Amino acid sequence: MDHIGVAVEDLDESIALYSERLGMPLEHRETVEEQGVEAALLGVGESHVELLRPLVPDTAVGKFLASSGPGLHHVAYGTDDIESALDALRGAGMRLIDEQPRIGIRGARVAFLHPKSTGGVLTELVEAPEGH
Repeated sequence: MDHIGVAVEDLDESIALYSERLGMPLEHRETVEEQGVEAALLGVGESHVELLRPLVPDTAVGKFLASSGPGLHHVAYGTDDIESALDALRGAGMRLIDEQPRIGIRGARVAFLHPKSTGGVLTELVEAPEGH
């Protein structure tokens, strides 16, 4: 498990909740323009909680917030070779949102699987950059 993604309306308020009240240290914060979000990673064990605030309403996270409100957005699993993982999933008949990896937080290569192929859960694959 690499991380779980949580859609939030107020990133600062959510960071305070997770760090101050739940004891998860803030490890990284950045704007990911390609995905239209400001994101924060908070440590929990060997994984993270990724808080996501949309930059504008017309993004995947913005649309999610408008339809579902704040809450669990996706589950992410780590892989050492994202291309091989995508090839295997494609071969297994899984529906991919991303045919090719894109860049996510901390420069990781990421790709999403469609929830209709994963039991209703938006699923992300993450290949961490070297050094992470």
